Amino acid sequence: MFFPSSHPWVDGETLREHLEERGVSRRDFLAFCAELGAILGLSSVMTPKIAHALQDQKRPSVVWLQLQECTGCVESVIRTAHPTIGDLVLDVISLDYNHTLMAAAGHAAEGALHDSMTANRGGYVLVVTGSVPLKEDGIYLTIGGRTGKEILEEAAEGAAAVIAVGACAHWGNVQAARPNPTGAVGVSAIVKDKPVVNIAGCPPIADIVTATIAHFLTFGNLPKLDFDGRPMFAYGKRIHDQCPRRAHFDAGQYVENFDDEGARKGWCLYRVGCKGPASFSPCPIIQWNNTTSWPIGAGHPCIGCTERGFWDTMTPFYNRLPDIAGFGVERKVDTVGAALAVGVTAGVAAHAVATGIHRARQQRQLPVVEKEVDRG
Repeated sequence: MFFPSSHPWVDGETLREHLEERGVSRRDFLAFCAELGAILGLSSVMTPKIAHALQDQKRPSVVWLQLQECTGCVESVIRTAHPTIGDLVLDVISLDYNHTLMAAAGHAAEGALHDSMTANRGGYVLVVTGSVPLKEDGIYLTIGGRTGKEILEEAAEGAAAVIAVGACAHWGNVQAARPNPTGAVGVSAIVKDKPVVNIAGCPPIADIVTATIAHFLTFGNLPKLDFDGRPMFAYGKRIHDQCPRRAHFDAGQYVENFDDEGARKGWCLYRVGCKGPASFSPCPIIQWNNTTSWPIGAGHPCIGCTERGFWDTMTPFYNRLPDIAGFGVERKVDTVGAALAVGVTAGVAAHAVATGIHRARQQRQLPVVEKEVDRG
């Protein structure tokens, strides 16, 4: 709808038929499915299953609501660049409503939303970006004379799946930071009668959004979620455990100032505020802009934007996390969750649990050698 093609979709056409019409070879399609499986954390033996499921898909309807937000998540998603994933997945779906991307406006746009929800009731995927303001009866966000809460409730009621994209839709983001003047909440605070998958981040990595939609199309359900409703394939590990600077952390080699020798040598950014030890995200692996880079790779500390309440719990962004001095390996990293749970929010305690599970698994596989490092 929004991406003109010389081979428009025909009613009833399957993805396989559409791709053949466009000249996409079977080999290219299987390569796409393999890349998709890799992002989802699936074995290569699942590639044929993904291909079989997707090739017989007819173009599903996607309704995308934008509520109280800055449009950064949309900017991220339309720039998905992992080989062909963005192009193919956005071509697979029928994006029937997104008021930023669509040409229509006003009554025509709202008519498209109503028509899509009516025609595809019970079968469309609902994507939501932005938080939902509740104070003053929701007057801080109205679209077409209706509040964001009213629009979300109506759209979610007829959806087959609900995907909350970005920190705003996840838990409210900066609008929900103290003192939260608009009473902003995330999608899951409103939608209670069906699962909501949270694609965390401010903004999230685009390929996680497209992979989640593809998972739903392939398996008919949402991926396995963690305690906070985030896909485990993407948010199952901490940045700290996947960071290429981790060896410097273990060795006690830290950047003290952004222009010092340690910064030039690529040392650990923990002492200048990196929240990687308390943040679960695929940033080090998938990265951004077709794996070009990511914040720590560019020399900037992680601010923990995939974590609920990070504006209040992780600030000041350039201050170090509490009670996490230099140490050797995973054993003492469990104190990250405990320290934050006491000082900030109980939710981070779950991270300590996850860290403990990860540590136990690792210990069963490899011997661990610890060494004491100056606590600095």
